[in-house]
Amino acid sequence: MPYTVTPTALPGVLILEPKVFGDARGFFFESFNARDFARCTGLDAHFVQDNHSKSAKGVLRGLHYQIEHAQGKLVRVTQGEVFDVAVDMRRSSPHFGKWEGVLLSAENKRQLWIPPGFAHGFLVTSESAEFLYKTTDYWYPEFERSLLWNDPAVGVKWPLDGTPLLAAKDMAGLSLANASTFE
Repeated sequence: MPYTVTPTALPGVLILEPKVFGDARGFFFESFNARDFARCTGLDAHFVQDNHSKSAKGVLRGLHYQIEHAQGKLVRVTQGEVFDVAVDMRRSSPHFGKWEGVLLSAENKRQLWIPPGFAHGFLVTSESAEFLYKTTDYWYPEFERSLLWNDPAVGVKWPLDGTPLLAAKDMAGLSLANASTFE
């Protein structure tokens, strides 16, 4: 199989580890193949947008989601390392408000699938990191929401010392009790 797929404690959130071919010259792997993704995950995801960000150590981006046009995301790191987090925002889910965190790096080449209905964010743990992700729907700024990164009701255990570097929208994120959620 081209990927090893590992379920997480949150049903639907999956860790994908691609088969990497390496030798003295370097390495090669398919970072995405729609047929293999569907076969290995059982998902028929249609990706419409790719995003690429670069961030410095201590930058925390998230926890973001779109209340309409919810996005599934397939995320990975091409340089550096991040602690990547998904939070279940579906009120009908028995895992509502629960989170999962996974270390993604250029070295481990892991990818994380975050289904629609989850908030997503990451903390850069290396000196810098380049982060790439595919989305199943387009970005609609009017529907974007931010869950407060340090909401005690969610209790994400971010691996950081001190306060992270945050965008204004992330500093103004709402608590789970006050956030827009999915049914």
